[in-house]
This record gives sequence, C-alpha cells and structure tokens, in this order.
Amino acid sequence: MTVNLSQGYLFLIFILVGITIGILFDIFRILRRTFKTSDFVTYIQDILFWLLSGIILIYSIFIFNNGELRAYIFLSIFIGIITYILTISKYFIKLNVTILTGIKKIFNLIFKIILYPFKVIFKSVKIILVRPLNLLKNRLSKTATLLHKISFIKKKTKI
Repeated sequence: MTVNLSQGYLFLIFILVGITIGILFDIFRILRRTFKTSDFVTYIQDILFWLLSGIILIYSIFIFNNGELRAYIFLSIFIGIITYILTISKYFIKLNVTILTGIKKIFNLIFKIILYPFKVIFKSVKIILVRPLNLLKNRLSKTATLLHKISFIKKKTKI
C-alpha cells in the first residue's frame, strides 16, 4: 500500500515521525528514571530503542515515500525530534515519571497488604520456634560458663 503525497505533506509527516521517535526515546528515559536498571538492561533497552526507531523509519519511508530516500526526509525527522525535545519532552517526562511513581507506590502497598498475613505467620513461627531455642542456648551457655568457673576454682584450690 503506497500513498502518493506532495513533498510538503511528506515533510509534515516525517516531522511527525521525528516526534514519534522523540516520544519513544522519552519512554525509555522514563523507564530508566522510574525503575533502577542494571547496565545490562540499559544496553538491551538501547538496542530495543534503535531497533524500534529503525522499524518506524523504514516503515514510514516505504509507506509514505515509496522507499525513496530524500535529504528533506532526514531534515524533517531531525526537525521533529528537536522540536519535540525542546518543547514537550520535559513535561512529558515529568508527568509520566509522576504517574509511574504513583503506580509503583500503589503496587508496593498492595504487595505489602498481600504479604502481611505471611509476615504475621512467620513472626508467630519465629516466636514459637526460635525463642525457645535461644533460651535453651542461653541456658546452656550459662551452664557451660558456670561449669568452667567451677572447674577453674577446683584447679586453683588443688594447688
């Protein structure tokens, strides 16, 4: 399916493609700010960004310009990316980081609520099993210390 459009419309379409790539870039930036990731995951995200950007570009060039590469296409994509980054990007990032942070807090709260009964059970088991073992250990330790003192006293008195 190819569309025959004039160069002015193509210029505007590829500006929109540039804005789309800018939004995609910001989505990855938002994910990095919201969720702390390791270097390996960051590398994977970078590769994924470039693959998706390439697919968007190739698809757009083939659909809207019959696969023909023209300098104004790259210029319009560059203009779209720069326009997006200079105007909307910081608001888009701030809004989405706030939303994702709130969602993350809600999920953490739900997770804590779900895990709370298990914590109570674990503490009960710990109280039932561990405390008596600690008391036994303390008694044995005191007994060993007392026996050591008694044997030390016996050795002293023999001399």
